[in-house]
Amino acid sequence: MEFAQERGRRPVLPGARTGREPERSIRRGPRRTPAELVAANQRDRLLDGIARTVAEKGYAGARISDICRAAGVTKPVFYEQFTGKDDAVLAAYRSGVRLVVQAMEQAHTDVRYAADWPSAVRASLAELLAILAGTPAFALMLVEVEGIGGAGRAEREELLRSFRRFFDGAPAAPPGVAGEELVDALIGAVHLALYRRVSQGAAESLPDLLPTLLCVVLAPFGVRAVPGPAH
Repeated sequence: MEFAQERGRRPVLPGARTGREPERSIRRGPRRTPAELVAANQRDRLLDGIARTVAEKGYAGARISDICRAAGVTKPVFYEQFTGKDDAVLAAYRSGVRLVVQAMEQAHTDVRYAADWPSAVRASLAELLAILAGTPAFALMLVEVEGIGGAGRAEREELLRSFRRFFDGAPAAPPGVAGEELVDALIGAVHLALYRRVSQGAAESLPDLLPTLLCVVLAPFGVRAVPGPAH
């Protein structure tokens, strides 16, 4: 089972579902379910349980027993998948981030072929905001992952570096401004705006940030914000 399955067009992130939905349980019967399918099912449910538990209790307050309860699995099953809480939280974070970035890339590419770089930026930012707003539990992991310490900060930095690709094809930086440093500063500003909105418990309102973020990202290149729908 994969979180890449979609509801509509957007990916289903960790935390979008409950781990204890009856249709997700392995039913007993004369035909034994292959072990690899059982393990995949349990991992999916655990990823949901991780995201939901961390969103509810915070990284520090989340216990493995809470995660198992949310996922509807036992502790031995948990330890078949993960070495501990840090490993589990990082796995859920990476799974969701991978899907978010893939969806942003698809939106960016689809528009870029038909339009220009500013329009592609608008599409990718709109996709990012909509996906996170649709799964507030996972959005909170962007904040809580830092509770892990060095490993969490490293994951955050890796995510921010991955956003550099969306500036391919951008106009040249203003004279005297280092292009790479400008891009990193803009990415940091976008991340901070997301972080603040999510940490305030307002992830559902993230799409409202689109005009502001477009201004932040495009203005330094002398480009006005792109009006109209992203798609």
